[in-house]
Amino acid sequence: MSKKIVDELIKQIESKQGAVPDERIQAIVNRIVKDLFYTIEEFDVTPSEFWTALNFLGTGANEYGLMAAGLGFERLLDIRMDEAEAKAGLSPNATPRTIEGPLYVAGAPESVGFARLCNDDEIGEPLVMEGQVFADDGVTPLKNALVEVWHANHLGNYSYFDSSQEAFNLRRSIRTDENGRYCFQSVMPLGYSVPPNGATEAVLKTLGRHGTRPAHIHFFVTADGHRKLTTQINIDGDPFLWDDFAFATREGLVPPVSKVTDQAEAAKYQLKGEFSHITFDFVLHADKQDVITTDITRVRAAA
Repeated sequence: MSKKIVDELIKQIESKQGAVPDERIQAIVNRIVKDLFYTIEEFDVTPSEFWTALNFLGTGANEYGLMAAGLGFERLLDIRMDEAEAKAGLSPNATPRTIEGPLYVAGAPESVGFARLCNDDEIGEPLVMEGQVFADDGVTPLKNALVEVWHANHLGNYSYFDSSQEAFNLRRSIRTDENGRYCFQSVMPLGYSVPPNGATEAVLKTLGRHGTRPAHIHFFVTADGHRKLTTQINIDGDPFLWDDFAFATREGLVPPVSKVTDQAEAAKYQLKGEFSHITFDFVLHADKQDVITTDITRVRAAA
């Protein structure tokens, strides 16, 4: 088929469109349709191939969040946000952002200064992570900032999505104290892979790629007068640290992990033996007009 015939069909489709409530959406959808038409023509996609792909997307709808990360879309959106902030002259000192992923759950229990993310019988090496939240000068501590934290258990599963875990296990919200400090006690997370035999795994295997993530801990950090930070830290030493299928590892987000054996230090956190310790500070951008918002609209779970 000639490009002329494809162009004529596209023109015919667009000529049927009248007044619309959102011209931006109209333009974006028209562009997506046009690009897919050209892809079908260039690769001589058969009807069976087309409907197989469409049916696959339907059956894998519950993994769209994973596929968006695995195919690099979420990372691309972060790159565009970074460039927009740099162009607007925002401070380069802020903590790097990285992807949210699809497993946040709103409503985690809130405390001030300190939180325990799990019970004593949680499987895994005890972990204490602490630090401060600062304004973009890196000096002024932000009192009453909200640090939301969530991570997987030793099997790579997240509470709410895994019914075997208690509600909000390994999820908490911590208000910083008067010195901008936060602290939590949990267990060291492990890396994990996308669901076996799922849609995301099928797509990645087709592309010759793996679906494994390094061990990591997610954060939302918010404070009045500042831009919301979506980020995560990765655990140093993980074999997939710089080979994350979701492209989320960034310089500045791999803090050192130390081993603490002092019993007096353990007792401070109500622990009885050796534990791992991470210190990590968050630095937030100040609010600024006319810069794309960091409060992203997307479907999220709530318990």
